[in-house]
Amino acid sequence: MFLDKINDGFWVCKHTWAKSANNTKWCLIGCATGEFATLAYFSYSGITSDVVLYSTVWYLFAALPLINGLITSVILETIILIRSNFDFANALKTALGMSFISMLMMEVAMMFTDLVFTGGVLGLNYFAIPLMLLVGFLAPWPYNYWRLKKFNLACH
Repeated sequence: MFLDKINDGFWVCKHTWAKSANNTKWCLIGCATGEFATLAYFSYSGITSDVVLYSTVWYLFAALPLINGLITSVILETIILIRSNFDFANALKTALGMSFISMLMMEVAMMFTDLVFTGGVLGLNYFAIPLMLLVGFLAPWPYNYWRLKKFNLACH
């Protein structure tokens, strides 16, 4: 079934890849803002320095950058949609509905990359940022392409 989609040209539309890349970029900006801000706070405040690796408290702290990334991404998506003449309620509903799977994929990929790169340390590692952004972009991009190509649905 997947190979049939490749053979019929479903996955080779340059226009759809470009539009889905743009949509993914905006999602990445929103997700990265919340995640990096939270990790930077962890680093500069030292709040996570004494947290035991993989303890219950560690898992709670590890979830915060992901949650904050989702929140900032929904806020950014909502603002973009409002600027595209959506009313607030529809913009928020669209941001939560159409983009949430993409945002969740992105956040999990970025957080996993950060934790692997830093050995589980909860904080901002500047050397991990480029890799986090790359993985965060690549993880949901095919999903965004598929959604746009199959249903003609995009975040903005």
